[in-house]
Amino acid sequence: MSIFSRFADIINSNMSALLDKAEDPQKLIRMIIQEMEDTLVEVRTESARLLAKKKELQRKLDWFQSEVDDWQNKAELAVAKNREDLAKAALSEKHKLEYKKRDLENDLLSHDQIIGKLSLEINQLQDKLVDARARQQSLVTRLSAQTSRVKVNRSLYDSGSTNVVEKFEQIERKLDALEADAETFTSADSQSLKSQFDDLESEDKIDQELHSLKEKLKSSSKNKEKQS
Repeated sequence: MSIFSRFADIINSNMSALLDKAEDPQKLIRMIIQEMEDTLVEVRTESARLLAKKKELQRKLDWFQSEVDDWQNKAELAVAKNREDLAKAALSEKHKLEYKKRDLENDLLSHDQIIGKLSLEINQLQDKLVDARARQQSLVTRLSAQTSRVKVNRSLYDSGSTNVVEKFEQIERKLDALEADAETFTSADSQSLKSQFDDLESEDKIDQELHSLKEKLKSSSKNKEKQS
């Protein structure tokens, strides 16, 4: 949910309560500005938490890359020593780490997208807060003049749009539940079959890479003989 959607929900709720009590419009404006300030503090805290998590993911990603490079070097050494069994084992370990590394890269990308969206919304909310403070008296005057219209519109909204939104949300929740049930029945067998094909593809990649390493070393050896 956007911070603006959440902020609007809070304001609408508090505005309804204040209008019902016929509160001073100036008090309502102060409440809105306070809610904006509180929301800014909250989303900045969340943004800081996500940035810390991003740094942690980046450190893990760097570690996985170093491990991948290390197993690659081990595979080349094993081929050079005519230890094909060790070379295949090293390449297998390298591929396992590469799969985990790809998952981390996806997580990091997701964090980047969320952080970017939050940063944009924080800047927008800051601008709105500055504008609200500058126009506070003007807003109070306008709000006071429109109080009766707000009450009428709120009544219309509560009796119509809210019910429609709630019905759609109920339908979405039911569809989510049905989709989850259907997924439960099919995911186990599909995953098992996929795992078998993944193993075959992984073994084929290892054999191909092992062959490439052998050819690379043969070529290097021939070049050295020519030079000597």
